[in-house]
Amino acid sequence: MLDSFQTYPFQKLSLLLEGIEPPSHNIIDLTIGEPQFETPIAIQQALIDHASLLRKYPKSSGEAQLKEAQLHFLEKRFGVSLNQTQIIPTFGTREVLFNFPHFFLSNLPHPVIAYPNPFYQVYEGGAIGAKADIILMDLNQENHFKPSLTPQQLQKVNLVILNSPNNPTGSTLALQELSQWVELALEYNFVILSDECYSEIYQDLPPPSILEACMQIGNKEFKNILALNSISKRSSAPGLRSGFIAGDSNILKPYNLYRTYIGCAIPLPLQEAAKVAWNLSSEQTRLIYAQNLQIAQEIFQDCSISPFTFYVWLAVKDDLKFTQKLFKEYGIKVLPGRFLGRNQAGEGFVRLALVYQTHTIAKALQKIKYALKTFKEEE
Repeated sequence: MLDSFQTYPFQKLSLLLEGIEPPSHNIIDLTIGEPQFETPIAIQQALIDHASLLRKYPKSSGEAQLKEAQLHFLEKRFGVSLNQTQIIPTFGTREVLFNFPHFFLSNLPHPVIAYPNPFYQVYEGGAIGAKADIILMDLNQENHFKPSLTPQQLQKVNLVILNSPNNPTGSTLALQELSQWVELALEYNFVILSDECYSEIYQDLPPPSILEACMQIGNKEFKNILALNSISKRSSAPGLRSGFIAGDSNILKPYNLYRTYIGCAIPLPLQEAAKVAWNLSSEQTRLIYAQNLQIAQEIFQDCSISPFTFYVWLAVKDDLKFTQKLFKEYGIKVLPGRFLGRNQAGEGFVRLALVYQTHTIAKALQKIKYALKTFKEEE
């Protein structure tokens, strides 16, 4: 059991790079998954047009029109039809990933949660907040960065967080693999919280949702299954804080009541802008990410670069020393893999976020390739 919150990876990075002087002030920061593209004008205009709604309190359950836009997205993108009892608009996805484990697990005598390792750190924060025992599903090259649980662990677990496409590895669960997870959730009676906020970043074939997997095996009520998504990446609008949780209405109904107490209602101007964003195509942005991924694949031909997410999970042996070298000699920031994992998970990798325009990414990756070559020679 982890009994205390750890500092976020970016704070650890600041300490690692403290005192190191880069060669110039033109820093290229590939550490954080924050899109460096302009938020579409239609979204910005909707926010401006509805600023007067700040005078009104928003409902914690979200406005019906925003729900309809999100339901339309689910139907158009995944071919899955849900109703308004099966979705809750959320203040991004981080708040859900933190507070849902507390809601779902805190009244159990011996709660157990499982999630991938390495991971998005709020998974750990939610587990600590819920005072749950933690099962880390290690992701490594031997298991192709795919999560799994033993039969003994399946007997104990109450809540499983999946993340596909995965941050940081880019590994993605196929529809059949997701279907197997749904079958396990039904057989062993645990709940899956599927974090799918990178679903709209891919090169050619779009990744599936666990909601599609439910339909494939006949779980039409999405029993024990919840999916999360967000427009932060797809619409270059992380500041809009618009996400949703969708699936099992029997879980969402009491969770909706719980949310009335925690102050996470979305301001109405943000909901109006989010409604536009969910209805707006993100294809133009996706194509930029697809091109960035292709450039990474061409530059790092000896590595397996996933065609999903905008992250590169690059093997470098000593992730701490390589991160320092890269910043000192080239003014490029990357995130050491060990900062994203526990029990040595992620060591020997760095995470690169391909969130700039293509020409910037190409230049940065060429420098990283050269730095990696000299780094190996120095060893």
